[in-house]
Amino acid sequence: MIGQIWNRLQLIFAQGRVVRIGHDKIQVKILDEETLTNIDRVEPYGYSYRPKPGCQGYIAFPSGDRTRGFALVVGDRQYNLVLEEGEVALHDDLGQKVHLKRTGIVIDGAGMPITLTNTPKARIEADLEVTGNIKDQCDSTAGKTMAGMRTIYNGHNHPGDSGGTTGNPNQDM
Repeated sequence: MIGQIWNRLQLIFAQGRVVRIGHDKIQVKILDEETLTNIDRVEPYGYSYRPKPGCQGYIAFPSGDRTRGFALVVGDRQYNLVLEEGEVALHDDLGQKVHLKRTGIVIDGAGMPITLTNTPKARIEADLEVTGNIKDQCDSTAGKTMAGMRTIYNGHNHPGDSGGTTGNPNQDM
């Protein structure tokens, strides 16, 4: 009897390599290449992720029954970030990340665009420093960059009262 209990206890937890990942199930290889299908995968509320095949899976089997298991954690150490104590980050295998650092929040798009959608307004309650161009109406031919508008303004003049034109503005934008 104690031998049976001990055998069941040894089968309660397992770790292995995930072979296939779905939105609610995984397939994982454990022990001596034992392949288990139909392992339940539950994500924390408000957070979704889908690691790549080959990642680690940590599986629990109630009562040591290998026919019914659920993934406690599915993760991939090769993409772990080095964080300072107390820091948090959301990241992927491409290098995109939102890093809540001790010194402030850093968003890294890994060379890809960052898009805000389906919002009537985006409000920033701070000074805005931009190293690239700012362009309004960017999806239309009427769109202009701030740098382009500044060039036009600084070089513009007006018709003079007695013919000719006024000079350029006496103060650049």
